Amino acid sequence: MSEAKYKRVLLKLSGEVMAGEQKQGVNAKVVDEICDKIKEVVDLGVEIAIVVGGGNFWRGRDGHHMERNTADYMGMLATVMNALALQDALEAKGLYSRVQTALKIEEVAEPFIQRKAMKHLRKGRVVIFAAGLGHPYFTTDTAAVLRATEIDADIILLGKAIDAVYSADPKIDKNAQKFDKISYLDVLNKDLKVMDSTATALCKDNNIPLLVFGISDPENIVRAVKGEKIGTIVK
Repeated sequence: MSEAKYKRVLLKLSGEVMAGEQKQGVNAKVVDEICDKIKEVVDLGVEIAIVVGGGNFWRGRDGHHMERNTADYMGMLATVMNALALQDALEAKGLYSRVQTALKIEEVAEPFIQRKAMKHLRKGRVVIFAAGLGHPYFTTDTAAVLRATEIDADIILLGKAIDAVYSADPKIDKNAQKFDKISYLDVLNKDLKVMDSTATALCKDNNIPLLVFGISDPENIVRAVKGEKIGTIVK
């Protein structure tokens, strides 16, 4: 087994990934496959933290006449459900894990404490950050970048439905250019929607590399950690 390129990574998963083809809720088979690969990463000696979205349960105000703050808090709670599902699947495989939330829900998870998160990681535990940043108007992309900064992650691994960064949506534009690497400044200037602009700017300001890759094949998580040439590197 080849060695890992990175010592500590933050993996960002969308809520939609958790649902698989069923589009809503949690697909146990998909989550199990992802957790198998996370275990392989841990077995390589890599410290891994995860931020998961909540789109498989709640998509903000989409179709709802609702006050933005309320909708965003509901989204945060959706991420907690996904985090608990991940934790359960990981521990079924013998991995120790901790869920830390930006909202206080102490009956089911720890509150986010940076020093405690670092201690868990050093002990080989998988740390799952949930509830975004605990404030409305900020996405889980921004939460992922901030948490990666706080735990001093070597890289952010962004698993998406699309396998890389393109100049346009390749499903719509057959001439879309695939980028092997690109700068954060170009992502912002070209409005490529890799992450929201706040998250992208935060990555740029803190000089954190980002690897965008396709999560439809969970093996890509292991390939990414080993430094194999997949997806698009943004830095």
